[in-house]
Amino acid sequence: MLNWLLEPLTYSFMRTGLAAATLVGITCAVLGAYVVLRRMAFIGDALSHTVLPGLVVAYLNGWSLFGGAIVAGLLTALGIGWVSRRGTVREDTAIGVLFTAMFAFGILLMSRVGSFRDLSHILFGNILGVRPADLWLIAVIAVSVLLTLFLLHKELELSSYDPIYAEVIGLKADRMRLVLLVLLAFTVVTCIQVVGVILTSALLVTPAAAAALLTNRLPRLMLLASVIAVGSALVGLYASYYVNVASGAAIVLCCTACFGCAWLARTLRSH
Repeated sequence: MLNWLLEPLTYSFMRTGLAAATLVGITCAVLGAYVVLRRMAFIGDALSHTVLPGLVVAYLNGWSLFGGAIVAGLLTALGIGWVSRRGTVREDTAIGVLFTAMFAFGILLMSRVGSFRDLSHILFGNILGVRPADLWLIAVIAVSVLLTLFLLHKELELSSYDPIYAEVIGLKADRMRLVLLVLLAFTVVTCIQVVGVILTSALLVTPAAAAALLTNRLPRLMLLASVIAVGSALVGLYASYYVNVASGAAIVLCCTACFGCAWLARTLRSH
């Protein structure tokens, strides 16, 4: 049994992949708590798709794909915040408009690429291909996002639960929403390297949604979501090693299984 557990860890790519999945999982879980609380589940899917134009532009010009994704993600986040400020346009409407526009623009640019094969690792993720240099970048972004969330926890929590009261006491709810969108942009771009564009939204939302079925307290929700995300990453990586399946998909399906168990437990407890 011990050999079964330790054998995959003898490979450096497995250790690097596990470290990357742990960092991304914790960051997504903590940030996802606010996403679920604010009913912004669509934002992860939107941001993960709107980085496509940045990726294609960077690829066509030989620039850093990560840099191109960051620029596109930040422009989308700032655009959503600007369009939906003061309640002129509902946030979900702004997300839908910019999501479809940016994604369509990305597809238009992709028509100039002779082969999509070079971008497939971005679309589907490649956690076992994360390099040590990528891991350091993921770690820096993860620590920065988590530190910002820690420092602004009270403001973000209040503006999430009761934005009107937050405005009354002088807290700029729009500013907090913009901060959250920027943090989401950085996190989504980082997450794309691990599970790809297609599965990013699930990793951001599913662990937090599962934890929300088990507790109403935000700190406990974040802790449970982190445990679910990291545990799913571990199970998914071992499944990819021993069963030869896609690691990103395995991680997300493990998260989904945890959500199903949490939903079942909540249902049985309510009866």
